[in-house]
Amino acid sequence: MEIKSLKLAYFSPSGTTKKIVKAIAQGLKHSSTEHMDITKPENRKRQLQASENELLLIGVPVYFGRVQTDALEWLNTIKGHNTPVICVVVYGNREYDDALLELKDTMVKNGCVPIACAAYIGEHSFSNSETPIAPGRPDADDLNHATSFGEKIREKIASISSISHVADIPVPGKYPYLDMGDRRKSLSGVDLMDVDDNCLQCGQCADLCPVGAIDPEDSASIDIHNCILCHACIKNCPVDARKTKNDMMKSIALRLSQTFQSRKEPVFFM
Repeated sequence: MEIKSLKLAYFSPSGTTKKIVKAIAQGLKHSSTEHMDITKPENRKRQLQASENELLLIGVPVYFGRVQTDALEWLNTIKGHNTPVICVVVYGNREYDDALLELKDTMVKNGCVPIACAAYIGEHSFSNSETPIAPGRPDADDLNHATSFGEKIREKIASISSISHVADIPVPGKYPYLDMGDRRKSLSGVDLMDVDDNCLQCGQCADLCPVGAIDPEDSASIDIHNCILCHACIKNCPVDARKTKNDMMKSIALRLSQTFQSRKEPVFFM
């Protein structure tokens, strides 16, 4: 099967999904590669269209066992035409539940044909020095695994004469998808951020926010109803001026840190 170009698309507030996608692309070794970072709101205004001779590599984080909603809205605008696609989810060492199945189904609905699927581990968005949850991941082993996964996909593509010869790839997950509405509602509108006097008003947090929830003129002004709890602003503050102050959030982070200490490994389905 001839692939004329490779298109990478990823939603990656804290950078973990991007690292995995780029490592897989390294294993694919395609000379013509296009990156679409859909993390920022303005980048999600661009629609992705792809043909049978293009390969898509889609990477998204898992939120509450499902595909993150802002990423999902954009994914539903994709126009594929029997386009081969690699579906990748990244989760914080808890579970990926129905997210990979949901991503695969979404891509099929929009005209794509999954040729490989995978779930990788990234440091949890709630992780910090006090409550570490998969700290430092993806690590070197994860990235080597991802590159090897890309090489396996390249070999599979070389062995296929036509996209019509690709069989369905079963992945874990259940119907109906996991309903996490109550948990989302319990965290929606939570005032979780404390910004101390060290804040430089540099605007880096506002620039990084994937949903535009931080006022670029006043970093302490946060739209708590739009915030998706990705903690990208906390993890990337150059002077460590942002902290989680909400007791419920701290309790959740502590429970996750204590319950999911055992290292989970990436899995793929081909």
